[in-house]
Amino acid sequence: MAITGKPLAAEAGAMTFQKGGNAVDAACAMLAATCTMWDVLSWGGETQALIYNPKAGKVIAIDGLGVAPSGATVDFFKNKGMNFPPEYGPLAAVTPGTPGGLCYMLAEYGTMSLKEVLAPAMQLAAGYPIEAQTANSMERGKKMIKQWPYSTSVFLPHEGQEREAPEAGEIFVQKDLLETLTKMVDAEQQALKQKKTRKEAIYAAMERFYKGDIAKEFVRGAQEQGGLITMEDLAKWKPIEEEPLHVNYKGIDVYKLQQWSQGPSMLQALNILENFDLKSMGYNSSRYINTLYQTMSLAFADRDFYYGDPYFPPAEPMKGLLDKAYAKQRAALINPDKNDPDIGPGDPYPFEGKTNPYLNILKQRGFNVDTDNKTNPGATPSHDATSFVNDSAYMDRLWRGTTSVEAADKDGWVVSVTPSGGWLPACIAGHTGVGMSQRLQSFVLDSTLDPFNVIEPGKKPRVTLTPTLAMKDGKPFMAFAVQGGDTQDQNLLQCFLNVVEFGMTIQEAVEAANINTDQLWLSLGGEQVKDRQPHPGSILINSNTPDYVRRELIKMGYKLTFDDRTSGPINAIYFDWKHGSFWGGSSNHGEDYGIGW
Repeated sequence: MAITGKPLAAEAGAMTFQKGGNAVDAACAMLAATCTMWDVLSWGGETQALIYNPKAGKVIAIDGLGVAPSGATVDFFKNKGMNFPPEYGPLAAVTPGTPGGLCYMLAEYGTMSLKEVLAPAMQLAAGYPIEAQTANSMERGKKMIKQWPYSTSVFLPHEGQEREAPEAGEIFVQKDLLETLTKMVDAEQQALKQKKTRKEAIYAAMERFYKGDIAKEFVRGAQEQGGLITMEDLAKWKPIEEEPLHVNYKGIDVYKLQQWSQGPSMLQALNILENFDLKSMGYNSSRYINTLYQTMSLAFADRDFYYGDPYFPPAEPMKGLLDKAYAKQRAALINPDKNDPDIGPGDPYPFEGKTNPYLNILKQRGFNVDTDNKTNPGATPSHDATSFVNDSAYMDRLWRGTTSVEAADKDGWVVSVTPSGGWLPACIAGHTGVGMSQRLQSFVLDSTLDPFNVIEPGKKPRVTLTPTLAMKDGKPFMAFAVQGGDTQDQNLLQCFLNVVEFGMTIQEAVEAANINTDQLWLSLGGEQVKDRQPHPGSILINSNTPDYVRRELIKMGYKLTFDDRTSGPINAIYFDWKHGSFWGGSSNHGEDYGIGW
């Protein structure tokens, strides 16, 4: 089973399976193809994956997220008058993670050569008929694109004409990117001629990207356009294999990435929801929506204050945050009759046997966490609230998309990936054809917002990217991921509950009507505090929501907005052990596509 954000990229995965590759090979082929097709990401972005290794019988996590470059300090950006790093351009870039993440997954857990896996992407780089969605995105972003000469030459082949981007169906050629990919493959093939192993040869390709002539051109092009990334930054960076975090929900073990992602917020939400009889409430009833909304608000309040890079001090209190007793205490805060706009971070430290060193910051923010771990009622903390407006710029930042990759094979390998970064309008670094990441914007410059996620050179920002794997009885149960910024774990949580609590098939679950909360700090977009502040009580619900549910939600204090599609495209694989088959699900909320054989 091969599922991803573009039909041609799904075909790359299917072709890889037909050539005898495993799920890791297929996932890498799809990842390479989606980056080449600018499916809201590029080769200079970041890759993070969960892989079930049937040989070891365990789920592993791959951290392919870049880091803040040399010179990316709080003072650097504050001196430019910013409250957050910028949304776009060379100063928004962390070091590229996708080339290294792909090479690591392939070398350690794949079976094929880089040459075989990159073949579809290289054919796409040589030229493919571009689809309307991507071509129109280039045209819409052309004013910004024109700031960057290398981006202009790639994305605006008709510069000076009325339409400067490619037309839908036009053959889109990326000569520089093709040359970069060719150099990586050449490095691999040379290593093989020198009698290196398959694994060593793939790492030779990775080294050429991060230390060789590709790195030199990337750094030259980035710095020419005002970027900070150095050769040393690239040479020092490495992908990391980690133990994922997990909780058990009613007999199902759900795995997420560590706290450098927002993934643990879904685990916290599941722990809280275990204290409620969701099935008896009814799917998308007002009671269910109210419980779900406040649960997510509680989990996101903790995410926004306590998550960050675990390889930098201070240490995040993850043991306390994922403790079932802490979740029970948080669940007690949920008001069954109305939304609580005052929800703030809790105090997980007692559940680790420690004292919270940040109580003064929480008090400064207006959150008074008492000894019962309850935020005292009162006015919404002034620093955390903004009056709600149906702001299209805000919604764009909330929903900002990427893609996802899901793959599974007959031998038991399962892969779930949420790659991102370098989305349009992207700044391309020199003649590499590689769009630079924009993930630096997910750092904070103000330690009172999140003392764990303050920018430092060499540090990872806390990102929204969040693949999921669920296991039951020691076997894969579901692999699923979605695009959509801060809505990702909201939609994945509901997709999971749709299957587990409400008995939906996987295709029903990925297309089902969800809700989205805006009662959180935005992770993307906006350089001023007001751009990112929570909108308490603001909720997106499906246009088909019955009038009586709408009325009940308004009485509960919610401010309603509507859409006929209330999640990004969710891609998922369900494992039917009764019949020995896979069920693939890909929602109709985008161009995402799945192929099974």
